[in-house]
Amino acid sequence: MTSGASGIPKWFQDALAARCDDDWTEVLGCRVHYLRWGGSGRPGVVLVHGGAAHAHWWSFIAPLLTRECQVVALDLSGHGDSGRRSEYPRDIWAEEVMAVAEHAGIVGAPIVVGHSMGGFVTIAAAARYGDRLAGAVILDSPVRRPNPEEEEGARGTAFRNPKLYPDVETALDHFRLVPDQPHTNPFIIEHVARHSLHEVPGGFTWKFDPLVFRRVAPRAIHEVLPEVRCRVALFRAEFGLLTPDIGEYMYELLDRNAPVVEIPSAHHHLMLDQPLALVTGLRTILADWEHSLPRKR
Repeated sequence: MTSGASGIPKWFQDALAARCDDDWTEVLGCRVHYLRWGGSGRPGVVLVHGGAAHAHWWSFIAPLLTRECQVVALDLSGHGDSGRRSEYPRDIWAEEVMAVAEHAGIVGAPIVVGHSMGGFVTIAAAARYGDRLAGAVILDSPVRRPNPEEEEGARGTAFRNPKLYPDVETALDHFRLVPDQPHTNPFIIEHVARHSLHEVPGGFTWKFDPLVFRRVAPRAIHEVLPEVRCRVALFRAEFGLLTPDIGEYMYELLDRNAPVVEIPSAHHHLMLDQPLALVTGLRTILADWEHSLPRKR
């Protein structure tokens, strides 16, 4: 892995230098922001971030997936540069995913990839719109355990009352991952942290809306997973939240009809500590799904 004088790997610098288009679409009265790599008019992949995150958690991953397709990463409402709502049902987020795929000009049925809370949104999209999807990839989203971001939002302080900081550097010093994990790639942590901030009167604060962690889902996610109507792959981080027993439970809910892929040495935020291993796994799944037929559930 070649690095420059800054110690930042060349692959990462090249990924951030790749052409990326900013765009917005309106979904149910809310402006939804997204990023696009690879140009419109091609088959595509939609990347869905976790709770309190944003599209730029994918901006060093997406360019590495554009060999055969375009890749889109959205800011779910209440996150990043998208607008806010009075409440955030999972099915509304799923509708945003589908609307962004259409607005971005993806040809044919897209594949949706979701991490953590975004994995639950992906499950909801695959259950509601499975006949319009080519597949769904769930990244370390434990169906039998509460989402870590939702847990923290419900009982903790990290997400409930976002603080105001006098400058960007002070805010960066207070950036934390939930759940916490080793910062093996500090240049990636700094990248996602900087894109997590915006300026407001009096200083800088985090972009997400604390209300996104209110539980408004009418159904538990383990009730939704068996209703998925497209092919599915489960990715688990070796040291993440989707433990082998939870993976087995999800596998059973999917009628034992889904590959389960483990990313070695990865923690829950696997794109931050094992980005290239994650890309390899995603490339493998996408290549296989390009040439194989799904077995009907």
